[in-house]
Amino acid sequence: MATLIHPKRALSTMPLKSSAPLGAALAYLGIERAVPLFHGSQGCTAFAMVHLVRHFKEAVPLQTTAMNEVSTILGGAEQIEEAIENLRKKAQPKFIGIASTALTETRGEDVQGELKEIVARRTDFADTRIVYASTPDFDGALQDGWARAVEAIIATMLPEQCERDVALRQVTLLPGSHLTPADIEELARLVRSFGLHPVVLPDISTSLDGHVSEDWSGASLGGTRIDDIPSIARSACTLAIGSQMEGAAKLIEDRALVPYQVFPTVTGLKPTDAFVRTLMGLSGVQDPPETLKRDRARLMDAALDAHFHIGGLKVAIGADPDLMFALSHALAALGARIVSAVTTSQHSAVFDRMPCAEVLLGDLGDLERGARAGGAELLLTHSHGRHVAAALDRPLMRVGFPIFDRIGAQDACRVGYRGSRAFYYEVANIVQSQHHRARPEDFGAAPISEEFDHVPHATRH
Repeated sequence: MATLIHPKRALSTMPLKSSAPLGAALAYLGIERAVPLFHGSQGCTAFAMVHLVRHFKEAVPLQTTAMNEVSTILGGAEQIEEAIENLRKKAQPKFIGIASTALTETRGEDVQGELKEIVARRTDFADTRIVYASTPDFDGALQDGWARAVEAIIATMLPEQCERDVALRQVTLLPGSHLTPADIEELARLVRSFGLHPVVLPDISTSLDGHVSEDWSGASLGGTRIDDIPSIARSACTLAIGSQMEGAAKLIEDRALVPYQVFPTVTGLKPTDAFVRTLMGLSGVQDPPETLKRDRARLMDAALDAHFHIGGLKVAIGADPDLMFALSHALAALGARIVSAVTTSQHSAVFDRMPCAEVLLGDLGDLERGARAGGAELLLTHSHGRHVAAALDRPLMRVGFPIFDRIGAQDACRVGYRGSRAFYYEVANIVQSQHHRARPEDFGAAPISEEFDHVPHATRH
């Protein structure tokens, strides 16, 4: 059980978190022919777009209402209406997802009320679904914005009174923001392997997976079909991946009486077993498919091989709560020690189950100090952590968002039996690659002279 600590200081050095509006935009991009729209200044949108483009190496249709000094004071309803009209003319989107920013939230603008009045008056907007989520930059992080956007989609597009006509072979899959397109694809594959049909909301595995489209589009290329969203009321169960998705799952249950189950993580042997057992119960299958049995056996073998390198490994991790919990839990299962854990948001239920004494709500500066004090041998965080890795002379495993100095971030899979196996191999191989000289001072002795500096490199065993 970990205690959440919020350091009392007015300065953030080397920021760790990405903003809530960016998380909402990422969720909106998982909807068919969607255009995320930031209600704020141009600078807010440009900064978020840079992160998304550098991470996914794709063109991202992120737009802005471009508020100026006048609209900031008098209100931005006209900017919202004009932005929707322009987007409909240029991109023909089926879905426009609006996310607020600190500018409009600080002013206290009633965007929800303004949008309702606009939609009622502009009947020509009827063929475009418009959703608004309140995502102030100053409250929460990327995973909070993602969660609020998904909840807004459900609240807007799922009727409050749904008739319960159950499709027993259909399940709703609510993936968290910490999952990559490859992660979501793997989870959907697991669901389908039991003869079940998953409705994924939102589904960035088909829109941000990195594919060449036949035609350029000003909207998202893939994602959850608009017509499929109301059908989640007929699902036999909602499977929420990550504690951040519990609110969305609860909202579906309140409106459509669909039971739900939350999986804080599906990385590692036991969490994946729990997910598979749930699928067995939903499908009525007594014996899992042979392919899954094979995948499980291979994960167990990988854990046996990797634990020689991961057991006792001192790890420092900086990430959003759900990603931090998933990777820390998987490493601790093989005997790793989490010596420093820094997260981005206090809005999470996973801290009580973290395999360390405390979690800091901080930045990469806190991660560096904690890693140095704990003698961390491996760092896990996004690409901005490369400066910490250089300062500490420790290897960095890039996880989370953004990853801009490597390609293929969308293809990293660390869930299920296959993804967990790949994760353990990745960590073990990083550890094995760190050849270092055995220094006498490491054992409390005085340094030997350079004439004896021919000691063979020692590797971790």
